[in-house]
Amino acid sequence: MGPAGGAARPGPFFGVYLLYCLNPRHRGRVYVGFTVNPARRVQQHNGGRKKGGAWRTSGRGPWEMVLIVHGFPSAVAALRFEWAWQHPRASRRLAHVGPRLRSEAAFAFHLRVLRRAGPSADPESERDRDADASCALCARSFQDEEGPLCCPHPGCRLRAHMICLAEEFLQEEPGQLLPLEGQCPGCKNSVLWGDLIWLCRMGDEEEEEDLELEEEHWTDMLET
Repeated sequence: MGPAGGAARPGPFFGVYLLYCLNPRHRGRVYVGFTVNPARRVQQHNGGRKKGGAWRTSGRGPWEMVLIVHGFPSAVAALRFEWAWQHPRASRRLAHVGPRLRSEAAFAFHLRVLRRAGPSADPESERDRDADASCALCARSFQDEEGPLCCPHPGCRLRAHMICLAEEFLQEEPGQLLPLEGQCPGCKNSVLWGDLIWLCRMGDEEEEEDLELEEEHWTDMLET
């Protein structure tokens, strides 16, 4: 049963976060990472390597987790997004962003990359789409990566591009970079963005074996 019936259980949380350094000696530094538990992860970063923090954040805290992108259908999707956010020039979907400007702070650059990435939870994935259907908001056909998001409420037949629905939701949240919640244009019911992504895309993901995912990557060992 969908969320309208009150019986749906939330799926696993996969998030990609942005840390900002509050230490005056290192102020302005940022760090992008993946986590399944934001509260625990920021404690690990502030606790240093012995507490499970990353090499690049150890001894440079305190760190504040200022932004979390979530709603990913799988850990793999979140890790792909993390890698693309960390390496926009190497990502074919973010190559248009351009390099960091000399006058641009690291925090501002990462926000610019995120804006250009759009609200998609998985910028590197490719899925089969229904090319014959059209978006209820812009009337354009769904092609390639532009497949539809579908309202999870029973009886609602809304199908829309992710970017179109995100822009619709953001009209009520002008201060947000990514939508958090909005009213479905079709059935007028309230929908959480994370629930929308998870519920509408779970069927597109093949079941994967349970893997132990290390929250610290080999790239943490490389000094930048």
